[in-house]
Amino acid sequence: MTKIRWITAAALATLLSAAATAPAHASALAAGVADGFATGTTGGVGGATVTVDTTDELLEAIDTVGPLIIQVSGAIAITSKQGVRPNKTIVGLGSTAVISGGGFDFYRSSNVIVRNLTFVDAEDDAVNVGQESHHIWIDHNTFVRPVDGSVDIVRGADFVTVSWNHFAGTDKSMLIGHSDGAASTDVGHLRVSIHHNWFDGSRQRHPRVRFGEPVHVYNNYFDGNELYGVASTMNGGVLVEGNYFAGVAYPCFSTSGYADSAPGRLVQRNNVFTASGTCEAGGTVAEPSAYYSYTLDPPASVPALVQAGAGAGQI
Repeated sequence: MTKIRWITAAALATLLSAAATAPAHASALAAGVADGFATGTTGGVGGATVTVDTTDELLEAIDTVGPLIIQVSGAIAITSKQGVRPNKTIVGLGSTAVISGGGFDFYRSSNVIVRNLTFVDAEDDAVNVGQESHHIWIDHNTFVRPVDGSVDIVRGADFVTVSWNHFAGTDKSMLIGHSDGAASTDVGHLRVSIHHNWFDGSRQRHPRVRFGEPVHVYNNYFDGNELYGVASTMNGGVLVEGNYFAGVAYPCFSTSGYADSAPGRLVQRNNVFTASGTCEAGGTVAEPSAYYSYTLDPPASVPALVQAGAGAGQI
């Protein structure tokens, strides 16, 4: 059984140092426009640009009404989950922008971009997309040691893309749909694209889905995930395609349900499984191509491509 890769302070310093020196992959450099379900998200375009390097400056900026591009310089400590108003771009400068101790919360927010940040030791979720928030793009970030989830997408949220992120030894990486009892708010929502992420020794929820359809999981590198890769439950509809699974005993759960949650639907195609188990699949799922166009990278190329391009410091 794969052991969780706990990230020590020394390992985190190495991670940040590597980000500072690694060249950005060409695809990552070009990815300056939201894609997948977050297509059309523009963030703070049209607003002023501010640079923040203190807690007070950051909290004031994310609470500002109207479009704003917020450049994060250096390490900033926050607590709990701090609300982000609509029409914001929050982007790290260079490769050493760190949000420590807390995270970002979206409550009926929209049109927000979060890029190029390292989230460390969030006392709850690092990024929580909730309460009918929509058009959120979470791109090229690194997640380290959150107490709860790295990214949660819940309570009727919709049109979200999670791309080119590095989940470094995290436990609960990504939850889509918070409760088995949330059908009234979640059915018909929770449409999410998840692509080119490095699930690096992370344990579970890559993602765990309830109700959402389609959730499109493509061209991700699943690397030594201890509990499972993807779980579709509560009649969620998940398409898993073009991914590379290495050392993952349980790549997918679906038709048997997971934990106390009822079964979901999952279609898998064109994936590579190396030293991994069988992806449990069944049922039909709405095609993401009905919503947006996309091009798959060859799954055999995914490990090199994603390790070279995912995470903070790669744009």
